[in-house]
Amino acid sequence: MNITTSKQNTLLIVDDEPINLNLLMSYLEDRYDVRVAQNGEEALIEANKTKPDLILMDVRMPKLDGFEACRRLKANGETNDIPVIFMTALVDTGDKVKGFEAGAVDYVTKPIQYKEMLARINAHLSLRNLQIVLEQQNTAIEQKNLELQRQNLELDALAQIVVSDLKKPLVRQAGFTNLLMKDLSVLQNKEPLNFLQEIEQSRQKMADVVDNMVLLANVRTQEVVMDAPDMGAIIAQVRHRLSHRVDKFQGKIVAQKTWPIVWGYSPWLEEVWTTYISNALEYGGTPPRIELGASPDENDHIRFWVCDNGPGFTAKQKNHLFVSLSQFDKIDTLEKSYCLKLSIVQMVIEKCGGKVGVETQVGRGSTFYFTLPGIG
Repeated sequence: MNITTSKQNTLLIVDDEPINLNLLMSYLEDRYDVRVAQNGEEALIEANKTKPDLILMDVRMPKLDGFEACRRLKANGETNDIPVIFMTALVDTGDKVKGFEAGAVDYVTKPIQYKEMLARINAHLSLRNLQIVLEQQNTAIEQKNLELQRQNLELDALAQIVVSDLKKPLVRQAGFTNLLMKDLSVLQNKEPLNFLQEIEQSRQKMADVVDNMVLLANVRTQEVVMDAPDMGAIIAQVRHRLSHRVDKFQGKIVAQKTWPIVWGYSPWLEEVWTTYISNALEYGGTPPRIELGASPDENDHIRFWVCDNGPGFTAKQKNHLFVSLSQFDKIDTLEKSYCLKLSIVQMVIEKCGGKVGVETQVGRGSTFYFTLPGIG
């Protein structure tokens, strides 16, 4: 990998022998921006001032030797990432270990072989330059993530405002339409009543969209504590919520009497059951017959299911169920609002530690299920 920089790399050479400095400078100054220091103390000052890309440091020097100078460089937050290569006649393994413990990245032994030294310098400069590039990329990614987090918070806040502003008039509208439908039901001319029923259906779809937005925002941002929900009570509440739809579609719901105990979050599970059952009522058989049940699943989970007598789904349609929100543009076989509800169900259940799925066959109905961790 070729690393390029916007400037010539800077080298700091530290040696107390002027002859050594001159020889090194004559060999390196055509390739790098070379700075010099004649002892460890001067090296610390020069390193803080110029921030070189690499330091060639002699070990044996008066006042402050190379080992201690390197330790001080590594203890300084301004210079601790500058690679240090020691130049020494010491060949004892203990001395080399001491140098690495002080923070050096490499050794070149005296008398110096210049081609070997140049190869080592270039290798460590490449690593250094790559590190700088990676740090810049990480900084850019962190800044982008912070910006995305800020935008998400703004979008969530806006969604909450929009939802609140939409929900209130929709609730008021429901009251007015119900009163009007009662008044119009006694008329012989049923056309006005039919129009009003169309309006109510549209209002209900709008209300469903608003409810989906609320649930989606909560799932994305809300941290919840799992408990052991009373599944029987949750299902009873859902059936009460959907009683008008049951009457509308003349549906029949059959549920088992007792339910296993699992881990979950009651408010979210109520929405999951509501989605499954309301879908079975609206898209199931004519009239719909719906069975609710639970059975053991793998990995100590419990499978809860809703079985309908609807037309079932083709293989292509099945692939469009439970898709992520980012894949919605690929849905072309089903209503997007139908798939949106199932996508939210998937997010909810996965956050509760379970999974979702469907078993279906054309002409044989469908069984939508979700699993949750069992207790005991």
